[in-house]
Order: sequence, then structure tokens, then C-alpha cells
Amino acid sequence: MNLYTSTIFSSFACLQVILLLSSNFQWCQANSLGNETDRIALLQFKSGIISDPFGIFNSWNDSTSFCKWYGIKCGRRHQRVTFLMTLVLRNNSFTGEIPQEIGNLLRMRYLDLASNILGGDIPSNLSHCTKLEMIRFSYNKLVGKIPEDIGSLVELKYVGIRRNNLTGKLPSSLGNLTLLSLLSAGFNNLVGEIPVEIGKLSSLTSFSIPVKSIYGKMPKTLLNISSLSIFSIAKNKIRGTIPYDIGLNLPNLKFFGIFRNRFYGSIPDSIGNASKLEILDISANNFVGQVPVTLGNLKNLRILTVSINSLRSRSANDLIFLTSLKNCTNMEELSLGENNFGGVLPTSLTNLSSRLILSLSNNRLTGQVPSSIGNLSHLSGLELSENHLEGTFPSSIGNCQSLGQLDAFENKFSGTIPKEILSLPFLSKLLDLSWNSFIGNLPTEVGNLKQLNTLDIFANNLSGEIPTTIGQCLSMEKLYMNANFFRGSIPSSLGSLKGLQELDLSQNNLIGEIPRDLQSLQFLIYLNLSFNDLEGEVPTRGVFTNASAVSLIGNKKLCGGVPKLFLPKCPTKTTRKSIAFKLSIIIPCLTVSAFLMFIILGCLWRRKSKKKSPSRTTSVGKLLNVSYKDLHQATSGLSYVYMGFLDQLQRHVAIKVLNLQNMGASKSFLTECKTLGNIPHRNLVKILTYCSSLDYKGNEFMALVYQFMENRSLENWLHPDPNKRNTMKKFDLLQRLNIAIDVSSALHYLHDECESSIIHRDLKPGNVLLDRDMIAHVSDFGVAKIISTINDFSQSLPSTTRIKGTVGYTAPEYGMGGEASKEGDIYSYGILVLEMFSARRPVDEMFKDGLNLRDFIHTAMPQRLEHIVDPVLLETEATREETSRKNANCLLAVFEVGVTCSSESPTDRMNARDVNRKLHLIINAFMRN
Repeated sequence: MNLYTSTIFSSFACLQVILLLSSNFQWCQANSLGNETDRIALLQFKSGIISDPFGIFNSWNDSTSFCKWYGIKCGRRHQRVTFLMTLVLRNNSFTGEIPQEIGNLLRMRYLDLASNILGGDIPSNLSHCTKLEMIRFSYNKLVGKIPEDIGSLVELKYVGIRRNNLTGKLPSSLGNLTLLSLLSAGFNNLVGEIPVEIGKLSSLTSFSIPVKSIYGKMPKTLLNISSLSIFSIAKNKIRGTIPYDIGLNLPNLKFFGIFRNRFYGSIPDSIGNASKLEILDISANNFVGQVPVTLGNLKNLRILTVSINSLRSRSANDLIFLTSLKNCTNMEELSLGENNFGGVLPTSLTNLSSRLILSLSNNRLTGQVPSSIGNLSHLSGLELSENHLEGTFPSSIGNCQSLGQLDAFENKFSGTIPKEILSLPFLSKLLDLSWNSFIGNLPTEVGNLKQLNTLDIFANNLSGEIPTTIGQCLSMEKLYMNANFFRGSIPSSLGSLKGLQELDLSQNNLIGEIPRDLQSLQFLIYLNLSFNDLEGEVPTRGVFTNASAVSLIGNKKLCGGVPKLFLPKCPTKTTRKSIAFKLSIIIPCLTVSAFLMFIILGCLWRRKSKKKSPSRTTSVGKLLNVSYKDLHQATSGLSYVYMGFLDQLQRHVAIKVLNLQNMGASKSFLTECKTLGNIPHRNLVKILTYCSSLDYKGNEFMALVYQFMENRSLENWLHPDPNKRNTMKKFDLLQRLNIAIDVSSALHYLHDECESSIIHRDLKPGNVLLDRDMIAHVSDFGVAKIISTINDFSQSLPSTTRIKGTVGYTAPEYGMGGEASKEGDIYSYGILVLEMFSARRPVDEMFKDGLNLRDFIHTAMPQRLEHIVDPVLLETEATREETSRKNANCLLAVFEVGVTCSSESPTDRMNARDVNRKLHLIINAFMRN
């Protein structure tokens, strides 16, 4: 090598060293600047946090490298810190907002802030973090839209933003994330359609956007992604059909949840090819046809829910597919309720997996429950309600020792209640045998149900005494035994049920006194003992202090209690000694009083010729008579004011002044006094006193004084003044149900419980008054007819007043000269019910050319329910998606009562007792939901 060549080589080597040193210097400088940028961005993030209850950020200070701060993980290269890799701060209850500076963490790969209380928008410059592979913002309170430029983060594999308050649409740019494996965006306020671009995500394994307002057609390409394992779009408004080849295109599918959407068509047979499927939930859609037997191929299937559709086969037995499910040995839940399945329960049912929750409720099943039901030894729940099953309930149910819930209401079961049911050790949630035809005694084994929460045996034919062992059901919270034939006294052992919240023993043949032990049940909020033959003093503590929580009507021998129960006072109990002592005092006093009275009467006789009294009084029953002056003072003149404060009673009152120019007004006054003055009832307006006198001009004056009703009439609530509409509270479904029951209870009492049946003849919303607690009281008995004394009153009235009522509410037979009848009242009640839940008057302008309120509602049921229901009810219930279908069932049941009661033929109408029982069934079902 010559000198020239050596010199050139040496120079080249030196240049390489210089360049290498320069490169290392720049690299180190860049790293230093990058680290500082990361540190500053993290400190900005810390400053945006308002609350740090666990002190997580205490370690975020300058004493250590930010790579050692809690929740931070940095990548390393050549033992040097090169960039921030991970920020994980989930589940720390942070409050505040995510700052924009988070976008300066350019090389961050994993960002996890889930399960905090962070608000604000998702930072728009998060798209600068192009290395991001995972974003987890779930379970916060983020608002705003999902950034459209999220599609530029092409390295993303995981996006979790569920359970926030995000709005807007799913960005179509999500289709650019070709590596995306998981997208979870449910439980937000997202709207719009699913972008078709998402169907391009060939790596997608989990797609989940349940609950809210996603609508439109399902993109077909989305169900062609073979890697898809989890697919959940429940509780949206998505429509479409399930592709016929779904099982072939989705071989990795494990979870398929589309319940509560608008899918239709049939369930494809190919679903049986998705061999990894574990959960299939297609409930609450519009599927028809049969359930494919190919489901039996799904050996990993754990949960199958097809309820609330219109499924059925055209064969004699709709449940034949159950035979194929015996291969699904991992089955834990099988829900087939609320379809159109008919036929009998196949014996193959008992070949299913024994550890099972089985729901067959609300179908058209007939026949008996197979005696082999006991083969399902680990059955944990059985729902058979609302079918047409009959016969005795098999005692083999006692083999199902794991059963925690048995629901068999509204069938045709007969015979006695099997003791084996009452000996199931884990029966804890519910035992509902109501609305069947069980007979005999309630077995004493009922005391074995020590863990049971709810026992419902309403509306059967059970008799005998209530067993005292029922007091051993220490976990009982709700007990319904009404509408049976139980006799004897109410067992005091019920006082041992310290957690009892609701107790209904009404409509039985119970006698004796109300046990004082019931006063000690501090959680009891509903007690119904009505329509028995109870007697004695009503307790005044505990639940008995709240008149709206207690119903005692139909027990004529009860007395005492709190004033709002309006019961007669109890007679004072006296002994012979006390009587003798009192007589020794009373007799001398009477002697002196008689002497003084003689003197006073003499003085009055002398003054009689000098002064004539301006008042003329009429005694009616036992009511106190007040003068015109009293009422004039109470109402400050009594022009058009009908509310005042009566000094004698020390209370606000409502005053009804009769127009004596109307024919028959005086007899109307007498009728109302006789009617309301002698029938105390919780749901009848109470007449406090009356006035039959002369006014200051010497004219005859008559008025009735009622208890004042703070919430005015039902008419005011159904058709409020437009100027006051915004000031009134919402008139919700439960309030209307209770009012309907109150009015039916009043009618039942008037028609069936009074010594002489009373026909109201003018039932309408204006005559239903509402007190402070929204309890209904039927009023205005001016045209009432007392059946046993019809000749004393109605025959003497002129023809124009003999049949009275209000147009729209009057039974059609009255217009043809028919006599007043109970059926006529029921017709008026039916129209009232239809008006209550539709808010349409029977004389609305829309009803013409033969159309009336009843026909309008009847023809719209059940498909067009939303067209007939009061819009206020739709507004108040629209946000409760979980209960909207049950509310619809409740409304349909109520409308059915109204339609039946307002039938044109009197013989087709229900009687008041059956109406009351039916409405109690409806409200019990509503409350359970």
C-alpha cells in the first residue's frame, strides 16, 4: 500500500468515526427531547385530574424518572430509556378530563383509563399517537363524538369505549383499522346505522354495541367475518334477517346476542354448524317458524333464549325440537317463553341437562306436566305460567332439590298443592301457584320454606285455616293468599315475618280480630285484609298509621283505627263496678239538669212569640245540620266558591249547592244524604254535614258538605287546562291502575256489600275525586238508585229524571227505556277505564258516523297500542326499555277489562267483583315486573 492510498483510507476511517459520533449525539439528543416531551405530557395529564382519592399521582414527581411512575411502562433499547410504551391507570376513581397533551405521547402503544369518572371529550389529537394498539376508555363519563380521525390509528387492535355518554354515529373510518380485533362501544348514546365499512375488518373477533339507538339494516358483510367470536347488538332498532349460511361463515362464533331488535324471518338451520357457539340469544324480535333441530349439534351450548317471538311449528307438537337438545349437556338456561308454542310437554323434556333454568311461560301448552320432571334433579328454575296446563302437579318435583324458583300461575292445575313442593330446601326466589284451581288446605309443610322470598297462591280454591307454621318462613317479603276460601283467624305467627313487605289476605272467610303482632312489622308497606269477616278494634301503630297502605273494606265489624280509615268508633268496654259508679254520679246530675232544662224551656217559650228563627232545619239520618250563615262564612259569600273552612268541623270542606230550580232537586238532596250518610267506605266520598235552611233573602237553600279533595277530580288529571298543564305532576301508569282499582272497589261495595244494593247511575271522571294521596273517592249520588226502596223514590220522579247519566257514559239500554241496573254502572265504568288510559273523551269530535271510543280501542288492540294509549304514558315509560314490553302487556290487559265492561249487551259485561279481582291480578303482575 503506497502513502497516498494509506492517507485516503485513514481519512475515510476518521470521517466514519465522526459521522458515527455525530449520529449518536443527535440520537441521544432526540431521545432526550422525546423523553422530556413525554414527561411534560404526563404532567399535563396529572394537572387535568381533579380528584385522586387513592393518591396514585404521589409518585409522579421529579425525584424519579417518569418511567418509574405508577402506571407507566417504558420500552428499553441498549439499556437506555427510548420511549413511553404504556399508560395504565384504570379503576382509580379519577375525576377530571383527559388533556389534549395526551396526543404528544407519540410512541405510546397502550392507553388504559377504564373504570374511572373521567369526563369531557375524547382528545381530538389522539390521532397523533400513531403507534397506539389499544385504547380503553370504558366505564367513564366521556361525552361528545367518537373522533372521525380514529381511522388513522392503523395499528389499533383494541377499542373499548363502552358505558360512557358518547353521542353521534360510529365513524365510517373505523373500516380503515384492518388490524382491529375488538370493538366495544355499547351503553352509550350512539345513533345511526352500523357503517358498512366495518365489514372490511377481517381480523375482528369481538363486535359489541348493545343498548341504545343504533338502527337500520344489518350490513351483510359483518356476518361474513370468519374470525368473529362475539357478536352483540342487543337492545337497538336494527332490522334484517339472519343469513341462511351464518353457521358456515362464522365457525368461531361463541356468543350471538341480537335480542330486542327488529329481526324477522326464520332461524336458519345452518346455525347448527357454528360448533363453538355457547350463548344464543335472539329473544324479543319477530322470528317465526320452528326452532331448528340442528341446535342439537351445538354441544357447547350453555344458554339458548328465543323468548318473545312468534315461533311455532305446524305440527301437532311444537316442542319436538327439545328431543335434539339432549346432546347439549352443558345447557344452563333454556328460555322459550312468550311464543306461540302449542301442544303438550314432551317427555323428552326430562332428558335435558339437569342443571337448568327452564322457561316455557306464556305459550299455548296443554296437557299435564310429565311425572318424569323429577329427573331434572339439578333444575334451578321452572317457569310454566300463562299456559293451559292442567291436572295435578307431579309430586316428583320434590326430586328437584336445587329448585330456587317455581312459577306456574294462570294455568288449570287442580288437586291439592303437593307437600313435596313445600319441602324444597333451596326454594328462595319465588313460588307462584296463583290463578289455578288448587283445592284443600295449605299444607303445614309451608313452614319449611325458610328461604322463600315470595309466596303467591292468589285466586285458587284453597280452604281451611292458615297454618301457623307460615310464621317460620323467616325470609318472606311478599305473601299473597287472597281470593281463596281460608277460614278461621289470622295467625299471630305472621308477626314473626320481620322482613315482610306486602301481605294480602283479602277475599277470604277470615274471622276474629286483626293480630296486634302485625304492628311490629316495620317493613310492611302494603296490607290488604278487605272482604273478610274480621271484627274488633283496628291497631293504630306500624303500617296501620298509613291509611293508603291498608285496605279493610268489606269487614263490617271493624272499628277504631286511624281517622283516615273512616271506621266507626269502638264501643267502650265497661264493668259492673264502673257502671254502678257512673250511675251514682249521672242520676243526681240528670235530676239537676232536668230542673234547669225546665226553667230554660220556660224562658224560651216566652221569647218564641218575639223572635222567629230565620233557619228551617231538616234532620236526615245522623248528620249534623249547619245553617246558611255557617256556610256563608265558610265560603266568604258562597257565590261560585265551593271550597271553604268550616269552623264547626275545623277543616277545609267542599260544598255542593243544589239548584232548587231543577225538578227533583230536593229529592236528589235526600237521596244523596241517605246514600252517603250511611255507607262509610274508603273509596266513597264522605258527607260531613248538610244544610237545609233559608238564605238571607228568605229563599230555600240546600247544600251538602263533603270532605275536601286536594287533587280535585279525575277529569282534571285526564284533561288538564292547557294553561296549567306544565304545573301538574305526571299522571303515571301505576297511579291510574290504583285509581281504577279504587273505583272498582267502590262499585263492588255498592253493588254487593251494602244491605241494599245501590246503583250510582252517573259514573264518570268528573265524579271521581282524588285526595291528597291520589286515592279515588266516588261522589255525586244525586241520582243513585237504592234497589230495595225503589218505590219510595225513583217511581215518584218525573220521567226526565228517572234515568239520569251523562252522554257518552250512559249504557245503551238506558236509551231504550231500560231500568237502572248494576250492569249499567259497569258500562259506565268500562268507558271510564278506556278514557283513563287513552285520555280520549267518549264524546270526542273524532267519534262520529257510528264510531265510538270502545270500538276505536277494540279494533286497535293489540297491534296498534301506541295509537290508543295516552301519549303521557308513552313519554313517562319510553326510557324504561327493560319494562316497556311488560307495560304494554299491562295496558292491553286493562284495555281488555274496559272493552269487556263496555260491551253493548249487559250479559257480556263483567260484574264488579270480577273486575276488582282482575285488576288486582294486573297490578300484581305489573308490580312484580
